[in-house]
Amino acid sequence: MSDKVAFISLGCAKNQVNCEQMMAAVQAAGYEIQGEPAGSDVAVVNTCGFLASACEEAIENILELSALKEAGRLKKILVTGCMAQRYKEDVLSELPEVDGILGTGSYDEIAGAIAEVLEGDRPCRMGNIHTAKQNGPRILSTPPWFAYLRIAEGCDNHCAYCVIPSLRGRYRSRPMEELLDEAAELASAGVKELLVIAQDITRYGTDLNGEHQLAELLRELCRLDFHWIRLHYLYPDEVTEELIDTIAGESKILPYLDIPIQHCNDGILKAMNRRDTKASITDLFHRLRERIPGLVLRTSLITGLPGEGEAEFEELCGFLREQRLERAGVFPFSPEDGTRAAQMEYVDLEEARRRSEIVVDVQSEIIDAYNESLLGETREVLCEGFDSQAQMYFGRTYAESPEIDGRVWFAAGEDVQPGEFVAVRFTGVMDGELTGEREDV
Repeated sequence: MSDKVAFISLGCAKNQVNCEQMMAAVQAAGYEIQGEPAGSDVAVVNTCGFLASACEEAIENILELSALKEAGRLKKILVTGCMAQRYKEDVLSELPEVDGILGTGSYDEIAGAIAEVLEGDRPCRMGNIHTAKQNGPRILSTPPWFAYLRIAEGCDNHCAYCVIPSLRGRYRSRPMEELLDEAAELASAGVKELLVIAQDITRYGTDLNGEHQLAELLRELCRLDFHWIRLHYLYPDEVTEELIDTIAGESKILPYLDIPIQHCNDGILKAMNRRDTKASITDLFHRLRERIPGLVLRTSLITGLPGEGEAEFEELCGFLREQRLERAGVFPFSPEDGTRAAQMEYVDLEEARRRSEIVVDVQSEIIDAYNESLLGETREVLCEGFDSQAQMYFGRTYAESPEIDGRVWFAAGEDVQPGEFVAVRFTGVMDGELTGEREDV
């Protein structure tokens, strides 16, 4: 009987792809993939290490697994990913229940590491993060109707508050032919929504031949049998005219763009090593809205960054009210070890949290107004399931990305299967999410 291995993936979608590749490698090596850690021989925790809070979540998961281990319901714990990369020594010394670790440069060594822990060794594999393998088979962990396509690894932006370059290495685009082969496999497997992801997708190809190649890649992806193609994340100053034209001209590419700006104040942006200004961001948003009908913009914002006083904070709130961005993730500043921003002067962390709550309130008003503006409209919805308690189906329009945005709730006169596209007319709002009724088209 083969040994059983369970996987827990924490953090972002890019991390999830790594976990899917590890599962495929482990299965190919003859191990059995199990859904739950209890009863497994090895539990693999693929950690996020982007923020201190993410590391805390990882530690909580490890301690829960440790309790299973003490109870005799789990034999070994293997920790992989960004926290292992960032805090190798701390994990090994402070968490004796951990039986081995793999850094972000050693994902492809997972099968060997599992063999080592089962033999009683304590592997610590830290491969080169700048040359780590990016391709390979995957066992999809998403629902069958959507999947991620990671087109690059690492980041060269070196924002002052961010540790990702030190965890994932320099920016490396994957060859287009390789990506198209992987995408074709996903389409053949029945994936209807392809999410194109990287730390910065707009830079795709520039490290290969000095030219932006995202627009070309997207046009090729649109030839495949996907219904929706969604984009995460676009760096503002790398958005080319060709890319805007491609997004506007290709019906499969959703008019939903995730463009993290972090702030709008010029002084803060410069101190954080961002290459944008308030004027350039405003201009970009204007050009995008002008040329892409029905565009939904999503961004990420950080409150309490070094240099943010009351005036700069009010400027951020005013910018949001002016731009009316439909989606935003808001985070209080976290001074992360090893970043330049952590060495700068910044506001009290409680104050940063208070400001983030105010921005969330501002954003909630914007989202509520957006939802109200859609009442009476009919949109295509990707059904994702049925809630027996609410007695309603739920799903997403192009305006909601999986895992990070809300849902649409709707009634239907006949059965709707998860993964099916239906037309829904919006009739109301429930807890900040749209409700509606299925319409026959």
